[in-house]
Amino acid sequence: MTRPAAPCADARHAEPTEANIRELVYAFYDRVRADELLGPVFDAKLAGRWDEHLPKMCRFWGSIVLGTKTYRGNVQQVHQPLGGIEPRHFSRWLFLFLDTVETRFRPAAAVRFMEPALRIAQSLQLSRFGWDYAIPPEQQALLERIAPRRPSEPDTQRPRGEPFPARIVGRPARGDA
Repeated sequence: MTRPAAPCADARHAEPTEANIRELVYAFYDRVRADELLGPVFDAKLAGRWDEHLPKMCRFWGSIVLGTKTYRGNVQQVHQPLGGIEPRHFSRWLFLFLDTVETRFRPAAAVRFMEPALRIAQSLQLSRFGWDYAIPPEQQALLERIAPRRPSEPDTQRPRGEPFPARIVGRPARGDA
């Protein structure tokens, strides 16, 4: 009699560390640089400065996820001068980031990156496009996959296990809320 195969161990990281945050940041920005939509935007701003930018992003995510407090900067201020940015750029950035996180971290650890990434993207979009911006369909689908829509009753508790304390604002591009 043969034994059933042992379940595959999850090789993803269970906890974020400075080392695996560095791996995440570098892998993510490799994808960004190769991306048809995002690559030109980032290269226009960071050409010749990637060696300076990537360690800064490691400090940023370490400060957010590990509480290291080594990043000093204003996210809104840094992103405001970028011209030509549209909601689809945010959608693509979120997709690449969340996908990179999911492939490298187990769900409980991944949430520690995903929730702030969604919150920051939402804040940047609100400041750039206003309160009534239309969330692109691909971003809405991504948000629904990551943070399912809550019932509209204000007294309703978050569903068990849902990690996102804030509602996603904006309106779906389809116009149906």
